[in-house]
Amino acid sequence: MRLIGVMLALVAAGLALLAMIAVFQDRLLYFPAPGTVDSLVSADLRAWPAQGDFRGLVAEPSGPVRGTALVFHGNAGHAGHRAYYAKALTRLELRVILVEYPGYGPRGGAVGERSLVDDAEQTVALAHRLHGPPLLLVGESLGAGVAAAAGARHRDKTAGMLLITPWDRLEHVAAHHYPLLPVKWLLRDRYDSATHLASFGRPVLVAVAARDTIVPARFGTALHDALPQPKRLAVIETAGHNDWIDHIDDRWWEEAISFALGKSASP
Repeated sequence: MRLIGVMLALVAAGLALLAMIAVFQDRLLYFPAPGTVDSLVSADLRAWPAQGDFRGLVAEPSGPVRGTALVFHGNAGHAGHRAYYAKALTRLELRVILVEYPGYGPRGGAVGERSLVDDAEQTVALAHRLHGPPLLLVGESLGAGVAAAAGARHRDKTAGMLLITPWDRLEHVAAHHYPLLPVKWLLRDRYDSATHLASFGRPVLVAVAARDTIVPARFGTALHDALPQPKRLAVIETAGHNDWIDHIDDRWWEEAISFALGKSASP
C-alpha cells in the first residue's frame, strides 16, 4: 500500500508539472521588453505608420527605393533592438520596417501565435497598400514562423522571404529541448512553417547558423527541404543563434536579397 501511495504521489507531481508547463508555456517562448515610442525612435528610425498608430519603426534609404522589407524579429526584446537590419538593408536601397508585435515595446495586446500572426497579416496588407510592391518578408527565429504564416496568407502581396534561423515546426524544437515531455500534446502555439509554406511558390531563402544550439540547423534544413521551388539554403558557418549577424557581410546580404526578390538565380 505504501508503494502504491508513493507511485500515486509521483504521478500527481508529474501531472502537476505538466499542467504548469501547459499554463505557463508562453513564458518559455515569449520574452517581450517594454518601451515607449519616444524611446524607440531615433534620427534614422521613425514610427510607422505614424506616431499615434505605432506598428513598428521605418528606415528609408538615402537614394532610390527598390522595395520594402518587413522584418519580424525574434522572441526577445522589441523592434528597437533590431536596428542592424535597417543599417544593412537600407544600403541595398530597401525601405526597412522593423515590425513590432502585440505585447512588445509600446504596443498593447496579448502574445501568442494567433495574436502575432493576425497582427502581422494586417501589417503586411498595410505595408502593401502604403508602399506597393515588391514586398519582402524577413523573419528571424520566432519571427520566421510569424512571417511564414502571414506571408502564406498574403501570397499575392509577397515577392519572397528571407527566413533566418527558422524551424520547420515548433514542436520539433520543443521536443529537442524537452525530450521527456509530451510536447506535441502540450504546445498551444504551433508555428508550423513547413505546412504554411507548402504551396507558397515564391522565392524563399532559408539561412541557418551552423553552431546554433537554440534552433539547431537541422530544423531549418528540414524546412528548406519541405519547401517548393524556388528556394535556397544558406549555411552561416561558425555562427550561433544570436551572433549570426557578426558572420555575414554586405555581399551576403546582397545575394540573399536578390534571390528573395526574384532578381537572381546564381549562388
